[in-house]
Amino acid sequence: MTAITSIERSFQKTSVWLRETVVQLDWTDPQRAFTALRAVLHALRDRLPMAEIVQLGAQLPTFLRGVYYEGWLPTHTPLKDRRKETFLNQIQEAFHPSLRIDADHAARAIIRVLLKHVSSGEMEQVRTALPHEIRELWPSVEPFLKKTG
Repeated sequence: MTAITSIERSFQKTSVWLRETVVQLDWTDPQRAFTALRAVLHALRDRLPMAEIVQLGAQLPTFLRGVYYEGWLPTHTPLKDRRKETFLNQIQEAFHPSLRIDADHAARAIIRVLLKHVSSGEMEQVRTALPHEIRELWPSVEPFLKKTG
């Protein structure tokens, strides 16, 4: 596979994730949806142990993997303050101060997108690595499991 083909494939996968993010958020602005996707990825990353950070990153499309690791300081993770309120505030802070969003809604929407594209085993490891109050943002897993015939 050539570098161009790899880039095109990553762009296509990222576009799918972004379209699904727009739908899950019930927003119309893809730039705003991308900001939410990046913010939730960063908020999750900053609360995970090193092994989980890397394992989750490995399952992201190349472009989103770069976004996920953008600004990451390994020596500062996981954050000591792991409260849900701080998690949601981090998501809100990714947006311009004049643009208030429902960070809880955004987190739940992005988690649904992740559940669709990241292996169920990895998502369960991510979920269990987080504090209980952040785990409450996870929907029931059943709708995301592929049905076997």
